[in-house]
Amino acid sequence: MCLGAANERYQALSTWRIAVTAMPLTEVHRGNPLEVVEHMATRHLWPFERACDDELVIAVQGKWADYQVSFTWLCDIEALHLACAFELKVPERSNAEIEHLIPMINAQMWVGHFEFWPTEGLVVFRHTLVLSGGVQASDRQCEVLLSAALDVCERYYSAFQFVAWAGAGAREALEAAMFETAGEA
Repeated sequence: MCLGAANERYQALSTWRIAVTAMPLTEVHRGNPLEVVEHMATRHLWPFERACDDELVIAVQGKWADYQVSFTWLCDIEALHLACAFELKVPERSNAEIEHLIPMINAQMWVGHFEFWPTEGLVVFRHTLVLSGGVQASDRQCEVLLSAALDVCERYYSAFQFVAWAGAGAREALEAAMFETAGEA
């Protein structure tokens, strides 16, 4: 498995290139959902890297941050794991409050969870699509998996920034992120 190599690629977001697959987009390799994910990245013209058969990393630009999305096929448990990371340079004094914020955010979600990796300066959202019994991943499933990860990262990005740079408490930051306005000014 290439999981160790994923950490190195978190630091190399700007050096990625668009990979071109030799396989026609209509031909999908049975059993490995990364073929579906690779074709999705190709359709959207997202830069990606496929370092090995069981891992694919995509760079996606969001509204608030650039996201590195790592998809890993875990063959033994028939699951497609997603880790969507964004950089969060946090002053050391804010680490403890970020650690308080994470479980508060996770309690708001039905699926997936956030983690904070302070030594790498990353916030990571993780989620898994279980495909047991030989179920094949569809384009729609992979699109929804990625879309859900990006949506939740975009939604809570401001809470992480509020704690890191404004010195806000975890509860205050979460309330600010959850506040939704109606209409336009």
